[in-house]
Amino acid sequence: MVNSPERPYAAVNLAHKLTLFSEHWSPKIVSTYNQNDIMVVKAQGAFNWHVHPDTDDFFLVIKGRLTILFRDGEVQLGAGDLYVVPKGVEHCPVADEEVHLLVIEQSGTPNTGDIATATEKVIL
Repeated sequence: MVNSPERPYAAVNLAHKLTLFSEHWSPKIVSTYNQNDIMVVKAQGAFNWHVHPDTDDFFLVIKGRLTILFRDGEVQLGAGDLYVVPKGVEHCPVADEEVHLLVIEQSGTPNTGDIATATEKVIL
């Protein structure tokens, strides 16, 4: 992991980290802060409808376009846009073409809001 005692001044290059994997909807931890995982994700297609009852869900689009669907509307995000889904709000991220994201969640938070259906987070 970056910024460890062995590497106290290591920068994280997000573009490089995104070249290290190809799977979609599989978050990769690139750093942490204050018990939060900072992750990069490649996404394409629709994720599942889900809710995080105890935490907000932070999305920053690095490349591409992302739509976050809600039961009563949607938000469209392009490169450079961010959106925070408030805790307790059901949502479904959708990417018609591959999108690259920076996502921040509390460490240990399942990406689906449910440990039984969550994708394992891997450290890059």
